[in-house]
Amino acid sequence: NGSPNDFHVVHLGSRAMGGAGLVFTEMTQISPEGRISPGDAGIWDDKHVEPWKRVVEFVHHHAHGKIGMQLGHAGRKGCEPIAWQRDTPLKNDEKWEIVAPSSIPFSSNSELPREMNQGDIAKVIDDFTAAAQRAADAGFDIIEIHGGHGYLLSSFISPLSNHRTDKYGGPMENRMRLPLEVFHAVRSVWPEEKPISCRISAIDWVEGGNTIENGVTVGKMFKEAGLDILDVSSGNVTDLRRPVTPGLFQTPFSERIRAEVDIPTMTVGNIATAEQINRVIANGRADLCCMAKGHLFDPYFVRHSARALGFELPWPKQYPAAGVFDPNPAIIE
Repeated sequence: NGSPNDFHVVHLGSRAMGGAGLVFTEMTQISPEGRISPGDAGIWDDKHVEPWKRVVEFVHHHAHGKIGMQLGHAGRKGCEPIAWQRDTPLKNDEKWEIVAPSSIPFSSNSELPREMNQGDIAKVIDDFTAAAQRAADAGFDIIEIHGGHGYLLSSFISPLSNHRTDKYGGPMENRMRLPLEVFHAVRSVWPEEKPISCRISAIDWVEGGNTIENGVTVGKMFKEAGLDILDVSSGNVTDLRRPVTPGLFQTPFSERIRAEVDIPTMTVGNIATAEQINRVIANGRADLCCMAKGHLFDPYFVRHSARALGFELPWPKQYPAAGVFDPNPAIIE
């Protein structure tokens, strides 16, 4: 039913106690039809506020970091089985109608979306706005609008998925219309002193799609609108996978947008070590480094990294013994 539960308290709370300066929720859906799967967390109903407030208050009371909510709508990537059940298709009575800027499926195995009309577009704006208000009521410190990875707003930005001929299609100015309308609507209800981020796919990695030059343009348009920080990812706009590389393959996009647009950025993707993070920040390639898989592998990555670098980050008051633990003791036979 979209309500967060004990898992979310432990999952997000443990990363916050692990020393992360900012923890984000998973993409949290603004409407039932905006879900990726039946198991998605939501913020589309007032009943979701109190369970999310429980998560937020745990982080605020037991850690020194902040917590943000990522708001999204899956668009044509919706109506999928839960991630760990992808080999078991949804039954017909479990499916729901999905919408997109154009009636183009994400892949040959995806559901066919219905092209959105003006009423659908107005509802999406209203749903994002209401979701942001609920996130504010729950006490989140920052919200992020998911405008990347081929989800609804991303599919409006990309010419690969947006073939509209009205004011929401065609040139970039039109393709950005809905993302900017959503941002302005969200900004109108989100507390003035709290920041808003937006995640984008800086490039599509597909011929005929958006390039980094387009990504810079998107960044400029968001900055002009008043966005506080841009979360720079890439790809996943089509089912053609982006390249897998061992390096920080997306950080150059963050670096270029940060330099040319003069907007703070977050970088994501293949970040694995504290040394990488320190170099990225020191060299001005991004203002924040976001680590996902690494924090799944080690919820206490930040504290362990601080120790390895010779910085004694204070441990939670409940864990004083951790401060004197030696993970590499001398071995005495």
